[in-house]
Amino acid sequence: MQNNSYALILAGGSGTRFWPLSRNTRPKQLLDLFGDGTLLRKALDRLQGLIPAERILILTNGMQEEEVRRQAPELPQENIIAEPARRDTAPAIALGIGLIAARCPEANMLVIPSDQLILNDEAFRELAADSLSLAGREKALITIGIKPTWPCPSYGYIERGTAIADPQLRHSCYEVQSFREKPDTATATEYLAKGNYSWNAGMFIWNIPHVRTELQQHTPELAGFIDRLAQTENISDFIRDEFPALTPISIDFALMEKAARVLNFEATFDWDDVGSWLSVAKYLQQHDNGNVSNTPVSTRDARGNIAYSAQGKHIALLGVENLIVVDTGDSLLVARQSDADAIKHIVSQLPENLV
Repeated sequence: MQNNSYALILAGGSGTRFWPLSRNTRPKQLLDLFGDGTLLRKALDRLQGLIPAERILILTNGMQEEEVRRQAPELPQENIIAEPARRDTAPAIALGIGLIAARCPEANMLVIPSDQLILNDEAFRELAADSLSLAGREKALITIGIKPTWPCPSYGYIERGTAIADPQLRHSCYEVQSFREKPDTATATEYLAKGNYSWNAGMFIWNIPHVRTELQQHTPELAGFIDRLAQTENISDFIRDEFPALTPISIDFALMEKAARVLNFEATFDWDDVGSWLSVAKYLQQHDNGNVSNTPVSTRDARGNIAYSAQGKHIALLGVENLIVVDTGDSLLVARQSDADAIKHIVSQLPENLV
């Protein structure tokens, strides 16, 4: 168990990529996509033995707060906070920093998304423990990156430099040379060939005093917000009144790309951002001719289809290829897999009761 360490789980976002299963009140992280617990529940379980429940905070929004509270009953009520407005990752993380600073000004802090799939929890805990320990010794911001498996143009990349020498570390850690925005496929292919690039997975570790110093230098608006939040007597009123006025900006633009020193661990655990139905397909039951499902299926002259039923309906596939078929009882999606990323766009055309 890490002494003096806190975790912030980011659990907001909209429910568009996994429609019709996902809705605004139940986005990806609140869904049981694989029949073994939601991604949020998995994230909480992953922290067991690393950080106690009373030092884990979750940031969500008003539409999802009730379900988040239901899924995280072990957390104190005040540890689940609904943002009054969407302001991107930097203001959200600043809110978490302020809340933790009010409780423990010298704390070390782990920031993780709630919507990523990690199967090897023990490897995650070991690397996170190493990172939190290092944050208490080094004046640096720390990231955990993912070893790329293909030249993905949808992720940001972290360029690693030389390894640091620290006999207390159990994992290799490197100086960060640069952050790179989402590249085209050709550039991503070059990154993979060089071998010193990681996917930016949005996992951060730092010491509270140090990150506040960096924010003061690079994003004084957020630093001032944190200072006031850490001193306020009425936290809920302060968040309601001041958070919506913050400038929307990502944590990478606001801080990570400008910080004096950033270090990077490359993950020793498996990782999947589960970004679309295509990602989910890798974890469903495999059938003949490349068809996959979470439900009983019958197929004839059908190939490479994804079939998903929230209610366990039997699905028959005849003469079709490379489709996504998702049934939720009140809605049915039929789409080409090549349009998986466009599912979020059709949501704007749906009746309000289905969003």
